[in-house]
Amino acid sequence: MCTTTENTDGRGSVHGLCEPALRLYATALREGRLPRTDLAGAPCLVQRGLVRPDPDDERWVRPVPASAALTRLLRPLAQEVFERLDATAALVDALLPLASIAGHVPVPHPEITVVSGKPAIQESLEEAGRRTREHILTLHPGSKRPAELLERARKNALPPLQRGVSVRHIYQHSARYSPPLNHYVDRLPYEGLQIRTMEQTPERLFIFDRVAYIPTTSQRDVALRITHPALVRYLIHVYDVLWAQATPFGEPLPTALPDTPLTAVQQSIARLLTEGHVDEVVARKMGISVRTCRSHIAKLMQTLGATSRTHLGALLVQSGIAGAGRGDT
Repeated sequence: MCTTTENTDGRGSVHGLCEPALRLYATALREGRLPRTDLAGAPCLVQRGLVRPDPDDERWVRPVPASAALTRLLRPLAQEVFERLDATAALVDALLPLASIAGHVPVPHPEITVVSGKPAIQESLEEAGRRTREHILTLHPGSKRPAELLERARKNALPPLQRGVSVRHIYQHSARYSPPLNHYVDRLPYEGLQIRTMEQTPERLFIFDRVAYIPTTSQRDVALRITHPALVRYLIHVYDVLWAQATPFGEPLPTALPDTPLTAVQQSIARLLTEGHVDEVVARKMGISVRTCRSHIAKLMQTLGATSRTHLGALLVQSGIAGAGRGDT
């Protein structure tokens, strides 16, 4: 029997699927439907939206495709991840400047250390890469990594890949159009390397087995090197949630709506505009330049026939473009 637990906000929600529920869901996917009476021992199938009533016969339910269900169920988890990372960054900004007040009391084997200066950070990252035996996970906001930096990253990635290390990268969608990144991908062995992209990402993150690095400044010239087991496990969980929502690099991005000639990037820009963000903020969140952002906005105005930015905002709300892909379907 499935059980229901409480979230921190007090709302009841099922956090997992019991074995009977998984077996029933698999049966429903294979056979296309399931008797409603079978749900008595697995109410979580209904609570998590994995089945829906059969419109032709109320005695049956039909399964929601697993890919659609996964996307919908991961959405609130990803939102929670972003919120927690924002809170983490705020704490680092507030407390790191006070670290020097601690005096000269030695801390043996610290599990969170500060690495200052880009050369020192790069050296520490490369040393961690040389020691890696299982996986390298990286998260890159923005879309423009310099070609020389990508070439250095390629050379550093080759030995781990040759050792059988799994390497995964997450970029923003806009990075798909970066010639240096495509050149980087083409010159690395495909086996063991996986790349996905997503609309927005939190700040940069590197994980080498059980060592993680996060920046503490907007210039990324100071980083935290984290070896605390619980924190590293949490960051790996964060990464896996983001990875599940990202689109494989080799797969095309969907258009905003079947009958609308807009790209997924333009749909994302439309949503951010309806949320009230100015061009500079939209560009930063999308990992593109302000100039490129405004070119996409001009395309939106042309497509919808908007005569002004105010008119565009009203048309975006009326058309539903800004909300496409954010519903529960």
